[in-house]
Amino acid sequence: YPNVVILADEIYERLVYTDDGQCTSFASLPGMFSRTITINGFSKSHAMTGFRLGYLAAPERFAKATSVLQGQITSCASSVSQAAGVSALNDVDDSWLENNVVIMKEKRDYVLQELAKMDGVSVSVPPNGAFYVLPDVSKYYNGDDTQLCLDLLKEKKLALVPGESFGAPGTVRISYATSMEELETAMTKLREFLESL
Repeated sequence: YPNVVILADEIYERLVYTDDGQCTSFASLPGMFSRTITINGFSKSHAMTGFRLGYLAAPERFAKATSVLQGQITSCASSVSQAAGVSALNDVDDSWLENNVVIMKEKRDYVLQELAKMDGVSVSVPPNGAFYVLPDVSKYYNGDDTQLCLDLLKEKKLALVPGESFGAPGTVRISYATSMEELETAMTKLREFLESL
């Protein structure tokens, strides 16, 4: 498909748990640079979700077209967000980002360990990046992940997102971008809820 343009969302490129810690940029693949539009931002890597600051890297023809489109939809990022982004680039040491990956990996490992203890729950592909895991819970509720999440919220006050929303029916999305204390509470509530079924 040599005429297909790729829109590559690489927002999690700095949150990778592979041995080499690298995320292959789609535009770096052979023959892809000239037809890849890469989007990224600071929300995940620098924990700046509220600043709503992102960017696009693309061949000039695509960059000009997106600039025209963006100019009709919105003005620009606020000056505060822009200053925060500049500070993130200039003042945040790579060691902070690397340490964040270590912490997130520990949380991921904890969640995977706890899920492995739950009957009827499995993780077919452990995440190698980002901060979500989608365990298969299709043994419960005849695979109705939405109803499972609704009842879990009602009974245990624990909010998970149905995997069907992400094209993965029968799973639930768990975010581990929180404190270990919150994760321990969440895993306990999920285990107790499933055991009660």
